[in-house]
Amino acid sequence: MSEQSPAGSEHTGPVVDGPADPEHDATAAYALDRTYVAGLTARVVSTTGTTHPVSSPIGGAPLAHLPQSGPDDVAEAFGRARRAQAAWAGTSLDERAAALLRLHDLLLERQEELIDLVVWESGKARKDAYLEVAHLALTARYYARTAHEHLDSRRVGGMFPLLTRAEVHRVPKGVVGIISPWNYPLTMALCDGIPALLAGNAVVAKPDLQTMLTALLAARLLDEAGFPPELWQVVSGTGPEVGGAVVAAADYVCFTGSTATGRLIARQCADRLVGCSLELGGKNPMMVLRDADVHRAAEGAVRAVFSNAGQLCVSMERLYVADQVYDRFVDAFVARTQAMTLGASQDWNVDMGSLISQAQLDTVTAHVEDAVAKGATVLAGGRARPDLGPFVFEPTILEGVSVDMECFARETFGPVVSLYRFHSEDEAIARANDGHYGLNASVWTRDTARGRAVARRIRCGTVNVNEAYGATFGSLGAPMGGMRESGTGRRQGAEGVLRYTETQSVATQRLVPIAPMFGMSEQTHAKVMTQALRLLNRLGRA
Repeated sequence: MSEQSPAGSEHTGPVVDGPADPEHDATAAYALDRTYVAGLTARVVSTTGTTHPVSSPIGGAPLAHLPQSGPDDVAEAFGRARRAQAAWAGTSLDERAAALLRLHDLLLERQEELIDLVVWESGKARKDAYLEVAHLALTARYYARTAHEHLDSRRVGGMFPLLTRAEVHRVPKGVVGIISPWNYPLTMALCDGIPALLAGNAVVAKPDLQTMLTALLAARLLDEAGFPPELWQVVSGTGPEVGGAVVAAADYVCFTGSTATGRLIARQCADRLVGCSLELGGKNPMMVLRDADVHRAAEGAVRAVFSNAGQLCVSMERLYVADQVYDRFVDAFVARTQAMTLGASQDWNVDMGSLISQAQLDTVTAHVEDAVAKGATVLAGGRARPDLGPFVFEPTILEGVSVDMECFARETFGPVVSLYRFHSEDEAIARANDGHYGLNASVWTRDTARGRAVARRIRCGTVNVNEAYGATFGSLGAPMGGMRESGTGRRQGAEGVLRYTETQSVATQRLVPIAPMFGMSEQTHAKVMTQALRLLNRLGRA
């Protein structure tokens, strides 16, 4: 844990039992030190005088009263960001990349503090919180090391060799608005903003209220890494009021969340003729082919379905298994699922943590109860575990799910998966492509070449062979995003940084104009041009 805040004042770290905040609650034992929380929330742009209470999924312990922003605060945040961006755009690419490498090291040095805060706010298993730190460090290092590859100006072929010099530049958009979700509060708070900063932009971020403290700690680490503090502004509030104001003011919008909200944002951006990238919902399929290693696939299915208690945009909710291995796979999968350790705590030995809220628990419970009432069979799990935590729900495997059930096509976003047999790979691929989503898929087979061929036929933005989601998500050079109603745009790879730039072409003409010269007529000029074009074609010029 860090010993110093950016201002140099000492703090004890986030995870201590402190006295109640007498202004708000005279009896509750707070999970986090009040001074520590106050240091984080001071980063929020807020003049409304109102706050929002947040409690932990771990025992319902109070965490903070978050300052709330209003429309005027959003306007102020964008004003500050625009002033900072004007100076930041003039810094060298090497200077920006060096700050990212310092951030990489800070993330690893401060991982215990970060993990503690993620778990307190989200209730996820500690091992899942660690993966957020690792992924964010990978992202910072990847973009720092590939900065010149993606963003350097480049020469392209001019109209006439030697006479026309053409260059393509990458110009920052300006101020990027980032609206991030609660399910991966550290990763989603920064992973989309890191390339935006590298490209010369500023950011106004609106994290989800439930996990605001993690996002504020991430902003503090940006300051410590050497990014100008005004460059990354944080506002706090509800989506309709504060999120809408961010969308209305940004030069580019990055949103991760529901498809319904993504549609609204896309319409708002279209009206303003600004770009957006949207990572939305999914009902992701996993396929176990007839030659798969059953035990390896069952172990992979546990991670594919139950990581982060299923609250993961790329996790699997539909599992298609070939007839030839179905019974053996199901036995292995059920056994591994029933052996999982559940809990809502900071312990490393928890395999699956809590859902984040009562609303998520209600959705998961409703989907399972609806399926059972309509004839589905529960092979594992199927019930809430209030004895372990207020929002803990057992990892659940359903068989016999049909089209009339809520969980058949609607995203559950919880630890629930439906099993289906298939007879042929063509049938499995067709069923995997069924529906409106297309975010992530997984294929399991001993024949990896065949697995890649199957993957090419699945209409998803990412497909993993013999892995759930980590192979694509951890390969930072590989773009990640959805097809169809799972969104538009991509994070990671070249597309993840180029989306935050405008392309500017500059061409310089030497010696002769691209027009009639020496008094020649337009007709003669056309003949000369035609001969020149034919010559260039014979010479193999582009």
